Amino acid sequence: MTPGQTPDAGPDARPDARPDARPASLTSPPAATRPLRFGYGTNGLTDLRLDEALDLLADLGYDGVGLTLDHMHLDPHAPDLAARTAHVARRLDRLGLTVAVETGARYVLDPRRKHYPTLLDPDPDARSARVHLLLQAIRVGAELGAHAVHCFSGALPPDTAEGTAWQRLADTVAPLLTAAEAAGVPLAVEPEPGHLLADLAGFHRLRRMLGAPSPYVLGLTLDIGHCQCLEPAPPAECVRAAAPWIRHVQIEDMRRGVHEHLPFGAGEIDFPPVLAALRDTGYQGLVSVELPRDSHAGPELARTSLGFLQAAEATSRTLPPGPAHATGPALASTGGSRADR
Repeated sequence: MTPGQTPDAGPDARPDARPDARPASLTSPPAATRPLRFGYGTNGLTDLRLDEALDLLADLGYDGVGLTLDHMHLDPHAPDLAARTAHVARRLDRLGLTVAVETGARYVLDPRRKHYPTLLDPDPDARSARVHLLLQAIRVGAELGAHAVHCFSGALPPDTAEGTAWQRLADTVAPLLTAAEAAGVPLAVEPEPGHLLADLAGFHRLRRMLGAPSPYVLGLTLDIGHCQCLEPAPPAECVRAAAPWIRHVQIEDMRRGVHEHLPFGAGEIDFPPVLAALRDTGYQGLVSVELPRDSHAGPELARTSLGFLQAAEATSRTLPPGPAHATGPALASTGGSRADR
């Protein structure tokens, strides 16, 4: 495992949490002088075999990979998952790549409906299928030494009251947190435009419903593009406000109000302040490029994206220090947007 973030505990962190509730990847002290660690998501390299994708990223100089469990990359439903996971672990180690495990594969559970079933599905058996996938992801993440396992809520089902859906989400996430804590890898929920849990305010609502568990157990996947899409504050301010809970970062360009993952320079985000905020707040997990609609150009976009991020980080070091990060409630959201991942 690679060194990770130790943020301010925040008002809701458990001061009496057991030492083994904190994964080893999260116990190093923050150091704003350390370079950020850049990764690339395999959901943007689906035309490559997984071994080829890992070789590419290592050759380009990436620090890690956002590994989406899918039929073409460490299929969670194919035979011999344990043996295949061990193979990937050895390859990551040999290549010196850090990993975050992601679970946003579009059709891994339902070949006809994108991202279904979800944790909100009215059918208990359907919800169980998603829970089972996430439990597999937690086990895989533990075997790979992942610094986080990512998940999302799903959209509000038709004819379901919002309060019912929130309670259903809390009820399904609770046992996942138990498994994540036992495995020593944090579960990192991603606010997703168009989903029930769409924004930072929604993340904190779930935390409160679950009794505000330690950030080392229930963390946040912060997508920088999503902040630009729908949060009321600029992405850099979102980073500082959410810093105590961030366990994984996804990054791409995006425009206000449009949920479309864009290559760097094609949207509206000012990246040096975002990278400065991540570094200033001590984040040491992966900052993973997410361009899932661009696999046809994945190898070239992986090359140009890393160059862009390295240049933006160099610029970020010339900026004046930002304010200390907040530990209070996240900023309110302006609302949802179309889901276009």
